[in-house]
Amino acid sequence: MTNNNRVQLTFFILVLMIIGIFPSLGSANSNKILSNGQSVYVPVYSHIYHGDQEKKFNLTATLSIRNTNLKKDIVLNSIDYFDSNGELLKNYLEDPIVLKKFSTIRYVIKAKDKSGGSGAKFIVRWKSETLSNAPIIEAIMISTQSQQGISFVSRGQAIHE
Repeated sequence: MTNNNRVQLTFFILVLMIIGIFPSLGSANSNKILSNGQSVYVPVYSHIYHGDQEKKFNLTATLSIRNTNLKKDIVLNSIDYFDSNGELLKNYLEDPIVLKKFSTIRYVIKAKDKSGGSGAKFIVRWKSETLSNAPIIEAIMISTQSQQGISFVSRGQAIHE
């Protein structure tokens, strides 16, 4: 790795670290939201690029869904994983599941699974019988290669379909 590539990679990692320190800025959950349900778009990166030749840096991604309500369960209706072109790759739920009050569930995309690409995404649909706190839905990406380590978080954004 050339010195210029090291500088670029170091700068890129620094930017990602800064973004990771302030993940709630501009996110869907930066304010308390009460809802009966949402569709949430969560960006995921199977890999990122570095260097002048846009070399791929593969990442393991974890989708984390946290019910922030201390007293109420929510229902996860669907968790769908899409590639960079918007093609559905996998439905993670065959049937809706209950996410108990104040609990968390996670799904892992292994680093060797490159099917999503750099523009992969999840759409998570949840419902509640009564107004409830919106869950925190994040993707955490991490990897280590060639004595370099990288990790960052992308937070879900409520969307209208």
